[in-house]
Amino acid sequence: MDFSGKQVVVSGGTGALGVAVVSKLLTGGATCIIPYVHEAEVQRFPNRSDAKVTLVAVSDLSDEAQVAKVYSRARPWASIHIAGGFAPGKVAETDKAALMAQIESNLISCFLCCRAAVNAMLASGGGRIVNVAARPALEWRSGAGMSAYTVAKTGVAALTVALAEEVAKDGILVNAVAPSIMDTAANRKAMPKADFSVWPKVEEVAATIAFLASPENHVTRGAIVPVYGKS
Repeated sequence: MDFSGKQVVVSGGTGALGVAVVSKLLTGGATCIIPYVHEAEVQRFPNRSDAKVTLVAVSDLSDEAQVAKVYSRARPWASIHIAGGFAPGKVAETDKAALMAQIESNLISCFLCCRAAVNAMLASGGGRIVNVAARPALEWRSGAGMSAYTVAKTGVAALTVALAEEVAKDGILVNAVAPSIMDTAANRKAMPKADFSVWPKVEEVAATIAFLASPENHVTRGAIVPVYGKS
């Protein structure tokens, strides 16, 4: 996929999936703007010295001013929203603060990045937005035991479809992927007895994201694409 001359914002670009996405974008010729929160993320980020990468320190992507800081220097062809957080918990064990933490890190951050991206793309004549939902956003019963996370990611899915309809005539195609548990070091550590072979690899999920964000995607919009692998 050819991203030559294209600028792409990638929130969550220093995480496991984000690194795989950024790698594909850079291989395709893109320049990337990547917000980050923790300095340790940058130290682990393999492309931190790449001339086509701009890293932007932020404190919180659920804060409008911080999101504006990222997009103030951007003229993005695409905006990819991976940033978020996960916390398990049954409803009976989840207080309002825990619920709002999941909504802010997953849904509000995505909403604000979408808003900033749309305003930038309206000025430039179009583009692509790709959000990251999760399997429970499509299969609510699978969200038992992680209800706050499921609520937040279901919101991301609904936002994706509604926004896609809003901006289709402006040349902005909006989609999302919905991964199942991905094969990452952190997930292997958390679930050491699981069958890792059935989990989708981050590179495989990244390939789907890259296509949806690419100029080669001419018609797909309003999709929540399952990326489950064999799981």
